[in-house]
Amino acid sequence: MQLKITRDPECLTAALIGELDHHTAGEVREKIDAAILQGRCQQLVLDLSGLTFMDSSGIGLIMGRYRLIRSLGSTMRLSGATKRMETVLRLAGMEKLPIWETNTERMQSP
Repeated sequence: MQLKITRDPECLTAALIGELDHHTAGEVREKIDAAILQGRCQQLVLDLSGLTFMDSSGIGLIMGRYRLIRSLGSTMRLSGATKRMETVLRLAGMEKLPIWETNTERMQSP
């Protein structure tokens, strides 16, 4: 699992690359949380475009970051989820959260 964190004045982006499972979720969580708390940002973006696998630990990681960023008065969004990752997220009921990147064209494509 690789994690690439980038920051601009308003946004912190965490690109997740590889497999997010119970072996890697703890370390990823610690790094993202440290970056969030180091310098407050208005928005956290979790870039899922490089994610090849995610289990329930990954769902927990996303939910925990959502709760943390909301408690700080900021917003979060998910970006770049593949069809496979979207399916996992929807099965977990996460489409109900206001964190989905708006990409109507991709969502409607066959």
